[in-house]
Amino acid sequence: MSRYFAELDYRPTPIGALTLRRRWQLSLEVDVYEIKLGDEHLMSSLFTASEIALAELGIAALAGDDLDIVVGGLGLGYTAKAALDHRSVGSLLVVEMLEPIIEWHRDGLLPLGPVLTRDPRCRIVEGDFFALAASGTGFDPDRPGRQFDAILVDIDHSPDALLDARSTSFYGAEGMRALAAHLKPGGVFGLWSDDAPDPVFTERLAGVFERAWAAPVTFHNVLQDRPFTQTVYLAATAT
Repeated sequence: MSRYFAELDYRPTPIGALTLRRRWQLSLEVDVYEIKLGDEHLMSSLFTASEIALAELGIAALAGDDLDIVVGGLGLGYTAKAALDHRSVGSLLVVEMLEPIIEWHRDGLLPLGPVLTRDPRCRIVEGDFFALAASGTGFDPDRPGRQFDAILVDIDHSPDALLDARSTSFYGAEGMRALAAHLKPGGVFGLWSDDAPDPVFTERLAGVFERAWAAPVTFHNVLQDRPFTQTVYLAATAT
């Protein structure tokens, strides 16, 4: 198998074929890990600034210690790892629908897998984040109705660019109200988006939460040699 490119795994899933690839980026002399869903690029280890910022900004908006955090979407693990880097985080529950991604982390196929699986604060749960968000029981199968200090989500490309139709209702006002019910008073909802800030979605959040704002995250795209902006949406419940 070439050191420059390897398909590490290929799995059919309910929403399409999932592929894990590793390739050597000659211009940067680094291994790049990529996950594809069908023909779509879901994530790349080459661009992680906004995924990390999702955890950094969400936790920065909280006060106190021993925080209980949910991350929706495991992916390559950068949001979860950034959350665990905070000593104020007491527990992290990661919800991932696609079993292969969980296995890739547990089997060490992905670089951050051992970091996440060996941290006693971190628990990975297989489940449909959007269905759990809409339910009354919530995200923790061991503690129905459990509330959290922050819920940080990186699954769809944006509120208007979905991977699968099952998440359509999540981004409406009713979906946001259901999500907010799983937060503690003063809790924070964070959402990653591949697009620039959308005032319409920010206003929708403001209609449900006590306060809401959009944080642009700009980084240098080394492949295109230009800046690129993505967004972290944040919203907080009343204290």
